[in-house]
Amino acid sequence: MTSPYFSLFLTGEPFRLFSTSHVITLILVLCLVVLTYLFRQKLHAPINRLATRYVLAGVLLLSEVCYQVWHVFTESWTAAYTLPLQLCSVTLLLSAMMLMTRSYGLYEITFFAGIGGAMQALLTPELFYPFPHFRFVHFFVAHAGIVLACLYMTWIEGYRPTVRSIWKTMGFLNLLLLVALFVNHWTGGNYLFVSRKPDNPSLIDFLGPYPWYIVSLEGVALALFFLLYLPFIRKQPLAKEVRNNLSV
Repeated sequence: MTSPYFSLFLTGEPFRLFSTSHVITLILVLCLVVLTYLFRQKLHAPINRLATRYVLAGVLLLSEVCYQVWHVFTESWTAAYTLPLQLCSVTLLLSAMMLMTRSYGLYEITFFAGIGGAMQALLTPELFYPFPHFRFVHFFVAHAGIVLACLYMTWIEGYRPTVRSIWKTMGFLNLLLLVALFVNHWTGGNYLFVSRKPDNPSLIDFLGPYPWYIVSLEGVALALFFLLYLPFIRKQPLAKEVRNNLSV
C-alpha cells in the first residue's frame, strides 16, 4: 500500500493558496534568501563556493529525478505531462548546469527566466497536494532552489545580467516555445501552455483568447525581465574571475 505522503490520490483537503503551510513555506524561502545574502562573504571562500555550488546543483537534480521516479512508481508518467519541458523544469536543469560549469551564458538565461518563472510559481503554485505530501515538498524545494542558484551566482560569484541578457532570454524562450509546440502536437500535451489555456484559473485568463494570449505573455515576460534588471541599471562591474572566464 502506498504511503499517503506519496500517493497519487489525495485523501484529504487539496492545497489552498496562501494557506498556513503555504505562507510558512514562503517565509522559509525568504529566510534562505536573506541568509544567503548575509553570509555571502563566508560563502565566497573557494572551498565554500565549490561545496555550495555542487550541493545546490545536487538538490536541483535530485528533485527532478525524484519527481520522475514518483510518476513512474504511481504509474502516472506520461509524455504528455511529465517531460521536463515546463519552464521551471527547463530552468531547473539549466540552473544545475550553470552551477556546475559556472557558465555566464546559462546565468543570463536562468536569471530572468528562472527567477521570473520560479517566483510566480512560488506565489501562485499550480499544485493540488498539500503539506506534507511529497509533491508539496518537491515543488517548493525545486522552485526555491532555482531562485537560490541565480542569487548565489549573483551575490557570491559576482555575475551580473545585462540588457543584452534580456534579449538572449527572450530568444531562448521563443525557441523553447517552438519545441513545446512540436512536442504538444506529438503528445497531446500543453507544455508552456502554448497549445491552450491551463485548466486552472491563472493570469493567462486575462490575456485574451488563444493564440493571442501568447503574444500578451511575451509582453508580460519582457516587462518582468526589465523589472528584474532594475537593481543592475547602474552599471556594476563583473567579478574579476567572471571577466577572465569571458575573455577566454
